[in-house]
Amino acid sequence: MSLSTDPRPIPPEKPLPTDCCGSGCTVCVNDAYAEELEYYEARLAAWRARHPDEDASEAG
Repeated sequence: MSLSTDPRPIPPEKPLPTDCCGSGCTVCVNDAYAEELEYYEARLAAWRARHPDEDASEAG
């Protein structure tokens, strides 16, 4: 599978410290970020399994 048809996943954008209002929202931006990060890490692991040589070429 080529990188053009299977691009590396993009990490979610980390919220700024000021993005959380601190009032205990049901879905806090930090909680949403943690979930998105977990999903990203799973997708990245699967992508790395499909493209084992890519990380080595980026470390170069």
